[in-house]
Amino acid sequence: MVSTGIPLDSTAIISTSLEGILYGFSVLLFVCAMLTSTYKRDTNRLIILVAIFLLIISTAHMVIDIIRLQDGFVKYRDTFPGGPVAFFQDMSQPTFLTKNILFSFQTMIGDGVLIYRCYVVWQSVWVIILPSSLWCGASAASFVAPYYASKSTGGDIYSNKAGRWVAALYALTLLTNLITSGLLAYRIWAIERRVSAMRATMQGTLMPIVRIFVDAAIMYSTVLFVMLVCFLCSNNAQYVILDTIIPIIPIAFYMVFIRITLRNNTLNHLWIACGAGSDGMERDLRRYPAQPLQNHKSQWAHTDNFSHGVGNEAFRAKH
Repeated sequence: MVSTGIPLDSTAIISTSLEGILYGFSVLLFVCAMLTSTYKRDTNRLIILVAIFLLIISTAHMVIDIIRLQDGFVKYRDTFPGGPVAFFQDMSQPTFLTKNILFSFQTMIGDGVLIYRCYVVWQSVWVIILPSSLWCGASAASFVAPYYASKSTGGDIYSNKAGRWVAALYALTLLTNLITSGLLAYRIWAIERRVSAMRATMQGTLMPIVRIFVDAAIMYSTVLFVMLVCFLCSNNAQYVILDTIIPIIPIAFYMVFIRITLRNNTLNHLWIACGAGSDGMERDLRRYPAQPLQNHKSQWAHTDNFSHGVGNEAFRAKH
């Protein structure tokens, strides 16, 4: 299948430029997220670690793209058969394989965090069986595709065997994000209804949290959907989206981190969002009778504090 749309040499310039802009914005949000977390005494170390890994991967991808531009337009401009267009079409290039492996790790981490939060909020392994299966399938496809690309002897990715795995990767990643985000938003909404009925004097609501997750899911899912459509249409614009989605993943993650953390002052009945203070946890524990779930306090103190708080609210709502 012949590729259409933007020539690959132009695609490389456009995608790297847009990625650079979004990368700068993601770095800014990362700094804001770290500054926000300093105001919390028991900030979740796991979430901080994930934020750092996302920044490292997006930085490495940005560096690889710059090296790839230099190789295609300067180093091998006159020596590579077919010129820059053929160079950027060659899937066996180490820079091409490396950047796609980095994309795989970025999506695995981002979707893995969503599945983890979904598990903690629902407190059920059965709920995450489907998204976990999709996540495993996407992870497998993300590493099989570069393998077949490395064995490529010519042609573009759309007519190569690697293209089938790439299409599967995009589709599975999109489904994982939609299902997990939907389950998470629905659970928080259901908890809000139950808890609101039980607490006549409750201050605050969980609906802003639902909107935060929905906003992030819409942004990420829209980009994934457009990328999948472009790929199925053999349009080279998918390369532009592929490069820009690398910083979009941490941007979505940092936005959730910052927005939920900043809502801590108004949602004081929950231990919310990646770093709610332990004082709020102690007040809530004193307000309600001890529940079996609270025996795991020390364990959850080192996991996602938002999910911990909502998970406990879910337990109380059921009892």
